[in-house]
Amino acid sequence: MPAPSARPDRPDRPNTDLRTSELRADAIGAESISANDVGGVLAALRERAPLVHCLTNVVVAQWTANLLLAVGASPIMVDNPHEAAPMAAAADAVLVNLGTPSDETVAAMLLAVAAATSAATPWVLDPVGAGALSWRTRTAERLLAPTTPDRSAPTILRGNASEILALAGGAGGKGVDATHSPEAALPAAIALAREHGCVVAISGEVDHLTDGERVVRVANGHPLLTRVTGVGCALGALMAACCAVTPDALLAAVTATATLTVAAETAANASAGPGSFAVALLDALAAIEPDGLVDRVRLA
Repeated sequence: MPAPSARPDRPDRPNTDLRTSELRADAIGAESISANDVGGVLAALRERAPLVHCLTNVVVAQWTANLLLAVGASPIMVDNPHEAAPMAAAADAVLVNLGTPSDETVAAMLLAVAAATSAATPWVLDPVGAGALSWRTRTAERLLAPTTPDRSAPTILRGNASEILALAGGAGGKGVDATHSPEAALPAAIALAREHGCVVAISGEVDHLTDGERVVRVANGHPLLTRVTGVGCALGALMAACCAVTPDALLAAVTATATLTVAAETAANASAGPGSFAVALLDALAAIEPDGLVDRVRLA
């Protein structure tokens, strides 16, 4: 990944200079989402098998499709401008991932978002590398805060801590890697959620998720998740799948995060390293049951 480039000044960005303690006091808290709620969404996903239209990057397309299939959703990968709009209109949810953007794929993303908006279909934005590269950062900002009425803000904005901070006007990370902690990015996430009326999910050792009023932390997972490329990108697709079966976008994001991270713990116990972990993770996602998820998810 090339070295990060300078980012333009954005004086109109939301005030993210808020103390975390103030935001915590203002939040409803994790008790607003229970483990039983999370299990119910996984059960609904398995029953409905939502069609998820993925406009994702070339590194992770196959992995993302396999992960969706393993958990019980139905993936379709269409990223050209000729087919993106009708596909998004027909899908149950849409993922837009900026991992390897080109002029053509960005054009397709804008058309897909417009079609999703018209059809009231939920969509998830994963601003991979935002803050590290100026063109993709501007593209992420354009998708997050549309200036035309035919495109809505995303239902969920999912990224690492540095990507979220970059979209709030701060510094980005090192390439696609985070250089900040989720807790440090939480005030920015809350500000972005309130500004755009969306859920913001920050991945990390403990995942932090907020809709601007509620804050939920998911404390499951395993370090091997960081040794397999595309796990975070696939998590965005799983969030989209969950959005298709519940109107509560925060619950959808929490369920996706919990399902992936609890399955990762199972997979790690059966793995010798990153290679076998990747295979075991797909197996664990296929095997995880709603009741098992309820018993093992750690919400805070």
